Amino acid sequence: MKNVQISEELFVAIMRYFMLEQEKMLPQIKQGLEKKLDAMVMRELYTKYKTAPTEEEKEKARNEYLDRRGVPESFRW
Repeated sequence: MKNVQISEELFVAIMRYFMLEQEKMLPQIKQGLEKKLDAMVMRELYTKYKTAPTEEEKEKARNEYLDRRGVPESFRW
């Protein structure tokens, strides 16, 4: 199991939500967790691209990474 690091700001928001029951923190927490999840997915795709055993898998991971990044087809090599 891997560890995941979050910003201190997100950690404090989570603590305020659960420990002090400040429900107004929920949108900020959701946004922070979504941002972190997106970063994790992007890192995983990049890692797959760099370590894929076959050229076909490497190209598939590269295209998925670029699609999620929003790089247009016409700009790719």
